[in-house]
Amino acid sequence: MAETQILVADDDRAIRTVLSQALGREGYAVRTTGNAATLWQWIQDGEGDLVITDVVMPDENGLDLIPRIKQLRPDLRILVMSAQNTLLTAVKATERGAFEYLPKPFDLRELVNAVERALSQPRDGAGGTQSLPAEEEERLPLIGRSPAMQEIYRVLARLMGTDLTVMIYGESGTGKELVARALHDYGKRRDGPFVAVNMAAIPRELIESELFGHEKGAFTGAQARAAGRFEQAAGGTLFLDEIGDMPLEAQTRLLRVLQEGEYTTVGGRTPIRADVRIVSATHRDLRQMVRAGDFREDLFYRLNVVPIRLPPLRERTGDIPELVRHFFRLAGAEGLPAKTLTADAMAYLRNHTWPGNVRELENLIRRLAALYSQEVIDVGVIRGELAESPGEIASGQRVPAALQAESLGESVERHLRDYFAAHKTELPASGLYDRVLREVERPLIELTLTATRGNQLKAAKLLGLNRNTLRKKIKDLEIEVVRGLK
Repeated sequence: MAETQILVADDDRAIRTVLSQALGREGYAVRTTGNAATLWQWIQDGEGDLVITDVVMPDENGLDLIPRIKQLRPDLRILVMSAQNTLLTAVKATERGAFEYLPKPFDLRELVNAVERALSQPRDGAGGTQSLPAEEEERLPLIGRSPAMQEIYRVLARLMGTDLTVMIYGESGTGKELVARALHDYGKRRDGPFVAVNMAAIPRELIESELFGHEKGAFTGAQARAAGRFEQAAGGTLFLDEIGDMPLEAQTRLLRVLQEGEYTTVGGRTPIRADVRIVSATHRDLRQMVRAGDFREDLFYRLNVVPIRLPPLRERTGDIPELVRHFFRLAGAEGLPAKTLTADAMAYLRNHTWPGNVRELENLIRRLAALYSQEVIDVGVIRGELAESPGEIASGQRVPAALQAESLGESVERHLRDYFAAHKTELPASGLYDRVLREVERPLIELTLTATRGNQLKAAKLLGLNRNTLRKKIKDLEIEVVRGLK
């Protein structure tokens, strides 16, 4: 049996070498090139069982090459790598027919697993979905290149060509409606309407009429027939925000729509086909609500087909500089003067707790653009603005500005000074070094596991520890590991 051959195109010699060695160890024959022209020639010659290509190459964009490959050899699977880690890159790769999109830097094991999946799954010769219109990066609905956002981009790209029901989880201000809009704007229902309705903003007695419409005379005040949100969203997407606030009687009716694919207006008798994609969102713990009897379990499973968790801004502070630039660009497009931040001001933003998440950051940037005359905003202005942040006061999570500006070493030193001052007559005769290390190590590992949602492999990599070493420390320190939502 002929050896499976993989074609790799990337203008970075180091990446070509690493991939060649890693795939060679798995038993694959590998040919590498630094340009698109050579890759295209190999494909025309009938070489390769799988293609791995970068996006940016010296002679051609790898994404532009994909449609030609799919037309010439529809069964040839393509994996796309890219350092241009935006939602648009992931969507374009998927809609043009790529089997998988991998943002750089990527995990080699993950890439090898993607290769194995691509080679083992049945080949149906299917190409991409309908082409997307050209978009500018500044108009992207989601901003960020952190690992958490990259995973969201990959999930969204896989969902674009489907009508699967999606549930978006996240704190207030994380951008749940932006994700819902991205699913619509880049999906196969993009030519239909996007209709959003917030369950928490509608009186309980009017929710059924709001969703399903009503007939004339259906209730007091119903002087004419009114179309509901399901009818308004026909052919498009219906976004049910804060679904956890939907009363039980309305939940029952929504469940019937999802089960039967049709509904009747309030006071009506003629069934209407429900031609919509349902995307829901909540900041609540729906599983806990199910256990408490406040949310129907059968409806939960109908809505929770694909769950997406949006991380709070405090879990992806590396995205803050890009978000700041994005919001300043939006302010400039509205006629406000251009602004930038000093390095100290940007660092201060990254140390803020952001109880209001991305929405709080956007509001801050708009204030800075509108109210301050200087082109370069310094840390003093940021301190003053955030000291009065209503989101912090309301949440009770406010951190003193002086502490936010502390380095890790300064913070540890301050706590140790306080400890020595409070316990100078009670210090142990020996073993203080090991005791302090243990006290610091436990919360460090717990917080790292929280940040990686219980993924011990990622936590070990983040900590710079061997995975077995981390497991031993978890056991010795009696740390409970709880995996979060995927």
